[in-house]
Amino acid sequence: MTEEDQSQPLVVNQSPDKNKTPESARRPLKIAKLSEEEEEDNKTMGAQNPRTTIQRYLVAVEYIGTRFSGAQQQPPRFRTVAGVLESAFQKFIGQPVTIFFSSRTDTGVHALSNVCHVDVERISKRKPGEVLPPHEPSVVKKAVNHFLQKYEGDIMITDVRCVAADFHARYKAQERTYFYRLLSGPESLSTFEKGRAWHVDEELDLLAMQEACKVLVGHHDFSSFRASGCQAKSPIKNLDELNVIEVFPSPYFPSAKERETQNSLSCSSTQNKAEWCIGEDNQGFGMRRRHRCFVITARARSFLYHQVRLLVGAIKCVGTGDLTVSDVERILEAKSVTANSPMAPAHGLYLAHVKYDDLP
Repeated sequence: MTEEDQSQPLVVNQSPDKNKTPESARRPLKIAKLSEEEEEDNKTMGAQNPRTTIQRYLVAVEYIGTRFSGAQQQPPRFRTVAGVLESAFQKFIGQPVTIFFSSRTDTGVHALSNVCHVDVERISKRKPGEVLPPHEPSVVKKAVNHFLQKYEGDIMITDVRCVAADFHARYKAQERTYFYRLLSGPESLSTFEKGRAWHVDEELDLLAMQEACKVLVGHHDFSSFRASGCQAKSPIKNLDELNVIEVFPSPYFPSAKERETQNSLSCSSTQNKAEWCIGEDNQGFGMRRRHRCFVITARARSFLYHQVRLLVGAIKCVGTGDLTVSDVERILEAKSVTANSPMAPAHGLYLAHVKYDDLP
């Protein structure tokens, strides 16, 4: 007997009255009616099945890395990005969740856009046990950010998308882009830049650093740029982009000369606005001399443990003259991290973007 057979009631004809419809004629109607009711019940139960009501969200988040002990969840005594997000989600939906990151940034590493996924089941708070349709992504973003505001403004959700139940933030990522900020100059670092960039006292040779980047781009064995403890099965990676450019320091405020120059310029769309920002370094008593600011960009599908910081460490040494481009070639060919320069500090590194294909 099947479960459906067992669920049917047993109907017995106890009356020989000939005016009544024979039992054999009535039974199919009775069975058909009950089957319809059961079908409706099954639909209702199916709607309450967690497998059909749990919504997976893809969440982009920015944070100040120096305020956290990394992105990945750790014991409660450590404040992590995952821990803070999970707490905010729990306050929003009333039940615990688990965060899965695309990139597990270390302590001190910032994120302009790290990405995670989280599964959420919306259950009514007024009627416990009643399962409701999933929240719209805009509602999730606004509500969770409301609870994140209590964390000193060092973390915020920037985007939310609904994705399929098998979408994984880490394994579906096609590309990751990191930025590293270097500030060069003898002037002491501004309070506003503390923990936001690597300050180097020496002048940096931009052209030499760019030449060093060319050596490292491409498909290589990056054992010399792989920290101990790396769990990757192979040190071979394809580095799609590695370059360095000079940019204006941030936060940036125009000098008197720059303001005067800008006011005299027309608002023509062909005007190169970057030229407006060229001005004197020292503007009198109490005014800081500006640092030169360099941004190193590294882009690849994935990276080895501490690979970007080790790359930056070598490039910086080329910029100061402690290494030559030939030295970088030698370090790469050595296939040992002991041949490399010390790695750059974490607080200058920013996870800038995680790329996915075919997002809804």
